[in-house]
Amino acid sequence: MIAEVFVVSIIAGFVGSLLGIGGGLIVIPFLSIVFKFNMHQAAAAGLVSVIATSSGAASAYVKDRLTHLRIGMFLQLATVIGGVLGAILSGFLPAKVLSFIFGILLLYNSFLMIKNRKSDEKPQSSSPQISKWAKKLELYGSYFDKIQNREIEYSAQNIAGGFLMMTLAGILSGLLGIGSGIFKVLALDTIMKLPFKVSTATSNFMMGVTALASISIYLARGDIVYDACGAVAVGVLVGSAIGARLMPYIKSKYLRIAFALILIYTSIEMIRKGLF
Repeated sequence: MIAEVFVVSIIAGFVGSLLGIGGGLIVIPFLSIVFKFNMHQAAAAGLVSVIATSSGAASAYVKDRLTHLRIGMFLQLATVIGGVLGAILSGFLPAKVLSFIFGILLLYNSFLMIKNRKSDEKPQSSSPQISKWAKKLELYGSYFDKIQNREIEYSAQNIAGGFLMMTLAGILSGLLGIGSGIFKVLALDTIMKLPFKVSTATSNFMMGVTALASISIYLARGDIVYDACGAVAVGVLVGSAIGARLMPYIKSKYLRIAFALILIYTSIEMIRKGLF
């Protein structure tokens, strides 16, 4: 079992670090379907994979100036607020209806991402306009794109919309028990208009903080299967380190397409859960 989990975890870490979604989307179904882990044990291993993905990719992304720490911590506040609200509202709101509605929204956003897949590669004639709040909160920056061989400047747009999106993501995560990595990337990319590589790198950083706060609950309940989680942690670390090294050399449009395909799969699953 350990060898199989290790190999799958390498793949999960590689994909997760490239797309900013963590490795849980691959690790959890594999452990629950192939090795018949119960959902609590699989979810605990999924959290381990998220922490390992974030740890493995963080140093490389910070070194390449892809991770924007201030934006990450700013939106992390919205996620926490949303998670608390989701836990409070879980007994009052129909989860199936919310799952269906958000599934439709995700499906729509996936097609928008495919449509805008070349937006990061268009040359910009001038520096981006920095709004008053982006300037006050220092939600702007730049990174050197190794493919285009130029410095790319950016500034967070629609800050209120991004904060609201992350609050809704936290609520949905609390209500439906799903990860919010996909929503983090959507908030950063489609709403706040950050370059896709910055969005995925910052999402990786944010997910690690969130998962670290959550895993103590699973540890206290005894849901950690130590040999499997150990294999997951090592495998994901290896995969995420490889992904982080390769990401600067992959065109953003290909990353967008891959993310959109994951988004389509997730949206279909949410729509299915909302209907049945």
